[in-house]
Amino acid sequence: METKKTKGKKQFRGIKNAFLVIIVCFIVAVCVFNFVFGNPANFMDGDPTGHPLPGNMLGTIYKGGVIVPVLQTLLLTVLVLTVERWFAISSAKGKGNITKFVANIKEALANNDLAKAQELCDKQRGCVASVVSSVLKKYDEMDKNTTISKEQKLTTLQKEVEEATALEMPSLQQNLPIIATMTTLGTLVGLLGTVVGMIKSFAALANAGSPDSIALSTGISEALINTAFGIGTGALAVISYNFFTNKIDNITYAIDEVGFSIVQTFAATHK
Repeated sequence: METKKTKGKKQFRGIKNAFLVIIVCFIVAVCVFNFVFGNPANFMDGDPTGHPLPGNMLGTIYKGGVIVPVLQTLLLTVLVLTVERWFAISSAKGKGNITKFVANIKEALANNDLAKAQELCDKQRGCVASVVSSVLKKYDEMDKNTTISKEQKLTTLQKEVEEATALEMPSLQQNLPIIATMTTLGTLVGLLGTVVGMIKSFAALANAGSPDSIALSTGISEALINTAFGIGTGALAVISYNFFTNKIDNITYAIDEVGFSIVQTFAATHK
């Protein structure tokens, strides 16, 4: 888990190794599947190979078969990474409203008050403040530099904005590709479980004489449970990915706006 120190405090940067999260979620999923869903108390005559008790959802989920813990792993991974991204991006936004912060920075720059702008950055914290603080330092350097032209100074400032933004973006987008993958993977694994369950159901119907009712119900349960888990996992992953992508876009827009303002202020106030 990475953190970034800012004025004696730490900014949450997120979980760096998501593979460990997946492993832990798989272990938890297997334990829940075997000891919670597969508890004999959930089944008639205490036999997990038989019918679940009427209305017992835990036993019914257990009948989803071996693909259930795989789907549980994907679902738990999405949940854990969603919480992780929430804390990371909330920390990246800083302590106050970003829109108000950007407006205050622009006002301070309009008054050519770099000290006030830096004070606002120290108070705000987060990715936007970090980028602005870095650019303000370069602004001060360019202000005192008398050896290069105004165009070179503006180019240097713009480059500083781009470099500072590039340093912050990886921490914002971290683990989002995994959540995006889960949107498709959850649905596909759920579909696989559905197909396997239907194969078992048709196999039970193909028996000579009367169909095997236990095998038939088990196959149908497996198909429906896996369908439900797959759709639920995919839907949650899509919502999570789009939500945090929108949050990151808002932060990026704020960085672009304030970076442009700094460069334009320098161009307007220097010859």
